[in-house]
Amino acid sequence: MDVLTIGEMLVEFVRKGRDMPHYETGEYAGPYPSGAPAIFVDAASRFGLKSAIIGAVGNDDFGSLLRKRLVTDNVDITHVFTRDEYTTGIAFVTYFSDGSRRFVFNLKHSAAARIKPEDVDEDFVKMFKVLHIMGSTLSMGEEIRESCYKAVEIANKAGIIITYDPNLRAELIEPSMISKISKKVLEAAEIVMPSKAELFDLTGKRNLDEASKEIFKYGVKLLIVKTGEIGSIGISRQETVFEPAYIVPEVDPTGAGDAFDAAAIYGYLKNWRLRELLEFANAAGALKVTRMGPMSVPECLSEVEHLMKIGRKKEVKNVY
Repeated sequence: MDVLTIGEMLVEFVRKGRDMPHYETGEYAGPYPSGAPAIFVDAASRFGLKSAIIGAVGNDDFGSLLRKRLVTDNVDITHVFTRDEYTTGIAFVTYFSDGSRRFVFNLKHSAAARIKPEDVDEDFVKMFKVLHIMGSTLSMGEEIRESCYKAVEIANKAGIIITYDPNLRAELIEPSMISKISKKVLEAAEIVMPSKAELFDLTGKRNLDEASKEIFKYGVKLLIVKTGEIGSIGISRQETVFEPAYIVPEVDPTGAGDAFDAAAIYGYLKNWRLRELLEFANAAGALKVTRMGPMSVPECLSEVEHLMKIGRKKEVKNVY
């Protein structure tokens, strides 16, 4: 098996139109299968990686929707648990013209957060090459956080590659807390993939050079900084590489970072050069924003490769 993740599975409703706050009555589209770890593992599976998720859903139609989608895309859900006493997690999202978005979550008190340390089977974790952890999962409560830490400890002892995306959600946790809850994961991680803002929150530094040095103190081998619509920066102890973003029409950005993570890990497992890895991950993230629904694209490996052949990249003069 290739890639394992652990964390929230939820359905998402998207506000129709832009600049429509949740406190005003209006229409939403959905439900869409979602949850950052679920989006990630679904994309990884569609790239051809043998993938699985440890998660939990309610005994309801939303839980059935999530199970069906992941099974359809060949994700192993043998360790997705049903919590009869809780409903499946739900998120509502609305987008604004300035590129920002606002979430309303029902996660901490839903089945999504009801993953317990005993759900993390040691023999199952040891089957994989990569364990991917997300900060959004760590933010949902102590029980699920301890479950992630257990998985990290097992993977670390077994020599499994551990990757981490801080994936900060201010609606779930204060940004100042992300460093504290991330420490145990950072100490074991081989790859860390934050946004620039998340990197600064993780390290307390306010420029890329100083922040990257702080991350490497943990023993991290590769830092990949997502700079949104600009592109991405890969930093190792040997080199720093910037790769510009592709020019695409934006429809729905939710899930772009998760698809990016899956693509980056795919390239890492293939031993690609850093620039090639970033180019592929940028293409995967770009495709995601072109269609509605967190798991809508990329549909397959060839779709990403096609964009890499025909797509135009942005001209960026100063990213550092």
